[in-house]
Amino acid sequence: MLNRVAILDTGYDSYEYEQKLFTDAGFNLEIFYGERHDREGKRKFAQDAVGLLVRWTQINEDFLRAVPHLKAVVRYGVGYDNVDLKAANRYHVKVANVQGYANHSVSDHAIAMMYACARALPRGQQSLKTKFSAPPVKQIFEFHDKTLGIIGLGRIGGTLCQKVRPLFKTILAADPYITDERFENLGAKRSGLDELLGISDVITIHCNLTEETTNLINSEKVQLMRKKPVLINTARGPVLNEDDLFTALQDGKLHSVGLDVFCDEPPQANRDELLAHPQVIATGHYAWYSTNAAAELQKRAADNLLSMLRGSVPKDCLNP
Repeated sequence: MLNRVAILDTGYDSYEYEQKLFTDAGFNLEIFYGERHDREGKRKFAQDAVGLLVRWTQINEDFLRAVPHLKAVVRYGVGYDNVDLKAANRYHVKVANVQGYANHSVSDHAIAMMYACARALPRGQQSLKTKFSAPPVKQIFEFHDKTLGIIGLGRIGGTLCQKVRPLFKTILAADPYITDERFENLGAKRSGLDELLGISDVITIHCNLTEETTNLINSEKVQLMRKKPVLINTARGPVLNEDDLFTALQDGKLHSVGLDVFCDEPPQANRDELLAHPQVIATGHYAWYSTNAAAELQKRAADNLLSMLRGSVPKDCLNP
């Protein structure tokens, strides 16, 4: 009987919970400690596995063909753009993510970036001794009379909306898949994307990465941003066209930018100029993290995988 479960992407401090859970359930859990981009090594490691836990490994047609015994895959996280659901369906592999675990941590991070950008906090520290008591930039504004635009009003965008309602005069949101009732409950005004970009002073991105949202914010969309806004992305890197983003900064189209996610992770040398730009605040894709969120993520990912291996369909299943 095949009973092997594999973790293909490491990075957490401990896998105690996963080890105990699967051992007690009669499975043999093994962890791949090779290089992150060693795709062939991961395929060989996973070839007789019935269950996989992944973070960034691409689970596509080629990979699935090499793991004939696979029954279920769980991604540690919300986004699942590295998993080809159509291919998984063809190979009868169940797929799940972990939804809602980081609603508070990501929304907190986005709000922190809004303030840090609007008040030029990193630049203020850099000029502490040379220009003490002088604001590092002239364009520092308050939120109370401004408009916030939220792109994506799902779990994270909705949590953020609830938190910032007292901070902004107006909150707009663009999300064609959310009901009017949810808009009303969250206190956001429904808006089209172009309208939102045109009148928002701060814009924060919280949509999933799909074919529809890839390159969603590009040079054409930047031209609609009349208010020279603060732009925050804690969703997925490819939602923003990074070349167009850099050009917009150079052309003075944006007040400032906060980035936690990138098209290549970690960013490559071709993004050094963007990261060094004085109006950019960047963090290394850790908006998801808090001590509570990390513990919940690992626990629920393992629980979801065991549930699917036992033939159940957890609420996070993406192809029930």
